[in-house]
Amino acid sequence: MKPAAEMQLVDGTTAVVRSEIMRKLMAMVERVAQQDAAVLIVGETGSGKEMVAKAIHQHSLRCGKPFVDVNCAAFPEHLVESELFGYEKGAFSGADVTKPGLFEMSDQGTLLLDEIGELDGKVQAKLLRVLDGVAYYRLGGSRKVTVNVRVIAATNRNLEQEVQGGKFRRDLYHRLTQFQLQVPPLRERREDISALAEYFLLQHAPAAKFSDEAMQALLHYAWPGNVRELKNVIFKAAMHAQPGTLEIRASDLPASVCGVPEASSPAAFQGNLDDMEKQMIFQTLARTGGNQAKAAEQLGISSRTLRRKLAKYEKQQTGDDSQTFLGTLSAPQQRYFRVALEVPVILQVDGVQIEATSVNISSGGLAIKSPAPLSHGNTVEVSFDLPGASSAMEFKAKLAWAATDGLVGLSIVEIHPALQRELQQWLVDKAKTEGWVGEQTTR
Repeated sequence: MKPAAEMQLVDGTTAVVRSEIMRKLMAMVERVAQQDAAVLIVGETGSGKEMVAKAIHQHSLRCGKPFVDVNCAAFPEHLVESELFGYEKGAFSGADVTKPGLFEMSDQGTLLLDEIGELDGKVQAKLLRVLDGVAYYRLGGSRKVTVNVRVIAATNRNLEQEVQGGKFRRDLYHRLTQFQLQVPPLRERREDISALAEYFLLQHAPAAKFSDEAMQALLHYAWPGNVRELKNVIFKAAMHAQPGTLEIRASDLPASVCGVPEASSPAAFQGNLDDMEKQMIFQTLARTGGNQAKAAEQLGISSRTLRRKLAKYEKQQTGDDSQTFLGTLSAPQQRYFRVALEVPVILQVDGVQIEATSVNISSGGLAIKSPAPLSHGNTVEVSFDLPGASSAMEFKAKLAWAATDGLVGLSIVEIHPALQRELQQWLVDKAKTEGWVGEQTTR
């Protein structure tokens, strides 16, 4: 068996490759990286498209510059353009400061546009002009912005069919496909299954090995969720194993992986409340093929909360009380770092008091569920108790966005500096609890 090749990527993650088809792909990645043309990466969800994009940046002449990735499906349609191209102060209600877009943040570097097929026609047209080197305006701006960015796009859709159906611009498609790389699904590169499984197990249970039966089960499973599913299956098996376990057996793997049909109804929960929660999380991960975003949505929690709980289970398994490191938050990311928060919120709008409930909070604003509609332009006085804070949070805000289900976003426009510092410190502490480290800035 060929040894697995490992490569450290820009964010500290490791690419593990053993199969011949992936070795050839990574060799092509190195050649493509030396050019400065746009690249389209296609492949199934969880197959490793982001890993390929990071490898392109790693081998390019831009490797010392920023690598910025954005999931185009993660932003509401009305926010995509402002996130990509930025906006000027006063461009719309809630735009209290000028904000550079992701293109400016990745200037001289690489920008990965994941789920590129989700962009609407208006943004597609502007993106095409930027790719052609045309300067652009921020939203509400009067000064053109020029950037030098290498764009890598990724999608799990068939963009040729999207073009035929009129859902994706033909000219943009051809502009993005100066190079096209196809990432094969995990079921078509069996050698990578064993290499990746061993790598993931080493992370969570360094002393353990797979039994022959367990490895055969892993090799013969189709892995519809690809590498992401494999990673979560191994994590789940390691967490469920007894402390000090030296062998992961087939019986430690999900029944579906071993070719055994799942029971028509989930097994009754056993143990205390924490155990029930843990079982529910692992069952939901199994149903979603290891997709943490979908699992978090089904569980009704944020993805950050899910990652925090999984990190806690891992520390319980290994007996390691040290902090799990998830990554570094840059200064812009710290501003937009959000923490899930469900507390009563009192709103005062034109002398009318409204009782609402918070959803999440950042240093720049608050998302809430409001029983009454709010209007753009109105100043909203906000008051609520921040858990663990010495005093109530009070500030003035304006409506930044609104959804049809009563969910609205409020942007802070006026807050006492002491409260702002306390809120920022509270968010920093939460970020550290989850495993994030703030980027050090100089003044």
